[in-house]
Amino acid sequence: METKLLLINLSYIAAAILFVFGIKMLGRADTARKGNQISSIGMALAIIVTLLSQGLDYKLVLSGIAVGSVIGFIAAKRVQMTGMPELVALFNGFGGLASLLVGWAEFQRASYKTLAGIDIANIETFTAVVIVLAILIGGITFTGSLYAWGKLSGKLGGRALTFGGQKAFNSLLALGIIACGAIFTLAPTAELAYPMLIAVIVLALLLGIFAIMPIGGGDMPVVISLLNSCSGLAACAAGFVIENNVLIVAGCLVGASGLILTIIMCKAMNRTLVNVLFSSFGASTQVTGSASTGEMKPVSVEDAYYILEAAKNVIVIPGYGMAVAQAQHAVKELGEALESNDCEVRFAIHPVAGRMPGHMNVLLAEADVPYEQLVEMDDVNPTIEMVDVAIVIGANDVVNPAAADDPASPIYGMPIINAHKAKTTFCLKRGKGAGFSGLENALFTAPNSRMIYGDAKATVSGLVAQFKDS
Repeated sequence: METKLLLINLSYIAAAILFVFGIKMLGRADTARKGNQISSIGMALAIIVTLLSQGLDYKLVLSGIAVGSVIGFIAAKRVQMTGMPELVALFNGFGGLASLLVGWAEFQRASYKTLAGIDIANIETFTAVVIVLAILIGGITFTGSLYAWGKLSGKLGGRALTFGGQKAFNSLLALGIIACGAIFTLAPTAELAYPMLIAVIVLALLLGIFAIMPIGGGDMPVVISLLNSCSGLAACAAGFVIENNVLIVAGCLVGASGLILTIIMCKAMNRTLVNVLFSSFGASTQVTGSASTGEMKPVSVEDAYYILEAAKNVIVIPGYGMAVAQAQHAVKELGEALESNDCEVRFAIHPVAGRMPGHMNVLLAEADVPYEQLVEMDDVNPTIEMVDVAIVIGANDVVNPAAADDPASPIYGMPIINAHKAKTTFCLKRGKGAGFSGLENALFTAPNSRMIYGDAKATVSGLVAQFKDS
């Protein structure tokens, strides 16, 4: 028996080590794929050991794995890169739902019911606490992620939604959860315990919706990262519920890495997490900040080519518009054409570009853009005044000069890529509308900026064709 327990724990330690190395490798685009595979091997090991050691009905578990794998494979194959943020949000949500169900099921198992109600139970105080935590965090993560999915997909709109007394209402929901959770924890064997647990479930699901509702679309990358952290914490709590060490470790790793990424992204916007969650940014951004007084100056693809043909230093600044147009492969071709013309090409990536963490890195990696050409904001800005041409493809807030020189702007103080300081800036945009956050971009009317309207992929492909024909 002791030998068996030792083997189980050693296997769990091996799985945890694979998780750690996998997460570390996810930090670089050139090792991310291998890191994902290593983490998958660790999870497979953890599942196999758990099945063999816990006496579970492996047929039922394997059936669930098979069904989930088929659904996941089909969804991953069909989803476009523009839909990747929504897919990640759904992954976070269902991870939270799984933890909620584990906590609920464990209570049902530990305190079986008869026709007369809850009968004899054997639930320790610690177990009761972690059951509540798994349900609370899992419930908030589930509905919060679904609401984030609705915003990212455009089904609910990207604007922050607020109503009078919203913060007070959310506070009441939180207090209700605390009160019901405390009653359940203090007397988990009482007849009132089960109704209190159901109340925690319902209130947690509601709080997830109303907590994400007042957060604007521009802050969704931070929200996705935070919900990812919450899904990990929920899994960790579920691990304590069922006393599974590897689930505790995996949950802690996901929770910690997600929280670290959230903090990094908040710093990249020069905002605190509290400000992101409670400032209702995006509810009324159209009427804040100084109005732009300049004019957008359009330029044709042919005229843009002559400027690029003479350039010796070009940076490409991608944003969500590149994902919408699926222009990443065309962008790589343009980079190769410029390099063939003795031009240095770099891709400047802002930490919160796109609609999920690392969105632009994933797109460019898909197009096999060399990792060495991807540079961070801090590496570009010090020398950007020497850049001949900056090509902004669908980015908005991350290149908005108002963040640097307009104290009235909601994003004032946010670190940006200083595209407005390049000698010439081309802004590829479908039309004259504001970005996802609702803010007008002063870059578009800057003296050195030229607008190239139309589909980004068609525009970039047109530039590539000009180089090939020359």
